[in-house]
Amino acid sequence: MMEWFDSHCHVNEERFDEDRDEVLARMAENGITRYAVIGSDMETSRHAIAFAAEHRGAVAAGGIHPHEAKGFREEDLEEIRGWYRDGRIRAIGEIGLDFYYDLSPREIQREVCRRQMELAWEIGAPVVYHIRDAHGEMLEIFRSMKGRLTGGIIHCFSGSPEIAKEYLKLGFLISFAGPLTFKKAPKLQEAARLIPRDRLLIETDSPYMAPEPVRGRRNEPANVRYVGMKLAELRGEDPEETAAYTTENAKRVYNL
Repeated sequence: MMEWFDSHCHVNEERFDEDRDEVLARMAENGITRYAVIGSDMETSRHAIAFAAEHRGAVAAGGIHPHEAKGFREEDLEEIRGWYRDGRIRAIGEIGLDFYYDLSPREIQREVCRRQMELAWEIGAPVVYHIRDAHGEMLEIFRSMKGRLTGGIIHCFSGSPEIAKEYLKLGFLISFAGPLTFKKAPKLQEAARLIPRDRLLIETDSPYMAPEPVRGRRNEPANVRYVGMKLAELRGEDPEETAAYTTENAKRVYNL
């Protein structure tokens, strides 16, 4: 059986409370042996840490999502610092900019993102970035901090091939989720073909972004195989090969 690594999911969150054991069993049945559970605020980050400590194969990341930036407190940075230094998280994230929903004021999003990036530089932590409808602005931030970037993941990539090339120049890995499998995703699919294999990851972002053929349902980590199979198809690769290198890439970025 092929082994897949879901590099970004939220299986620890409440939408899985009623059937989490069944979800985890389906993961094992479909070869998802490693996965990263990602926090989006301080509370969900603590949940991710506790979940990873209790479940074999899971690792955690913690940080403050742009939606939650309006609730940022100065002391949050010290707590995140402690998590990373103690090995309880393997990356800071997910952080970034979301100008689609604008659930936090944009200036606050920018400030909280920068503060967490500066913390990542101080402690040498990779970062998981959420970027929606804000690629140009995020690239400006990256370029302004060039030399202090610690690498990491552009999660659930939603940009063009040209944007992907810019992220590659800055040293990031690029992760594809369910939208890669959609019929009307030519730019995403073109980007997936051009990215070097040592910079590619796959994810579910579950419970969101369900891929074909389960689009419209609650997503779960077992479905990462559909993203991986589509990636293999687009690149003309054997799926076992794709599974192997995306897994190795995830292990590398999360320092496993």
